[in-house]
Amino acid sequence: MQQFKLDSSPIVYYTSRKDCREWVLFLHAAFVNHKMFQPQIIYFENKYNILAVDIIGHGKSTDTKKGDCLEKMSAWIYDIMNAEKIKKLHIVGISLGAVLAQDFANRYPEAVNSLACFGGYDINNFDKKMKKENSSSQIRMMLKAFVSIKWFAKANKKISALSPQAQNDFYDMNIQFPKKSFLYLASLERMVNVFHTLSRKYPLLIGCGKFDIPMELKAVEDWKSSEPKLKVVIFENAGHCVNMDMPQKFNEVMEEFWGNTKNCL
Repeated sequence: MQQFKLDSSPIVYYTSRKDCREWVLFLHAAFVNHKMFQPQIIYFENKYNILAVDIIGHGKSTDTKKGDCLEKMSAWIYDIMNAEKIKKLHIVGISLGAVLAQDFANRYPEAVNSLACFGGYDINNFDKKMKKENSSSQIRMMLKAFVSIKWFAKANKKISALSPQAQNDFYDMNIQFPKKSFLYLASLERMVNVFHTLSRKYPLLIGCGKFDIPMELKAVEDWKSSEPKLKVVIFENAGHCVNMDMPQKFNEVMEEFWGNTKNCL
């Protein structure tokens, strides 16, 4: 993967070009970075052109200026697409990445080949009660981080992954998350219930791990009820970050999903 950064944004991004016809964009979860998709990058790099980013405040995307915020991520990604001459993308988002993936699809639907969201919720129809519970949970986790980032990372890895290897990998990335970057996550709620879901011109896949928190399983169920045509997958031996807990199964699911998408293009 080659590393790049545009002068117009703080976002560091990575590409792997193999002259493939289609592009895949990976958007990572909060507190980690694009390396959470390393098993997917290795598996797909000879089958698809790959674009991965470090979300603002994460990884190497920390050289920011006043006014930079999470809500600008979609515009920055679109600028990257233009710079790299990418017309359309298959988008995969995990957790926070699933929120950003939807926001991008809301704003630039013509640039989306397919959308896959895991460990997330429907940002266009997020239940108010569930939204309040989610906010309270985030605040409790943030308080741990302000006391000790190590304490926060140790607690967070158990919530975010199920397998010991995935937990360790998550912890190693989480421990590098700067406390000041919580500032960017504070604006997340301003991206929720802003748009109305229109008729999608691209296929949508959603899912989560069987051992994710009950609220996430309920969010997937509610989303399916509101959009019956979407596809759902529940990963039997996974927690929140399904691609880390079950990388091979995740790769197979995505390969089948994109393969079916090709037949519809």
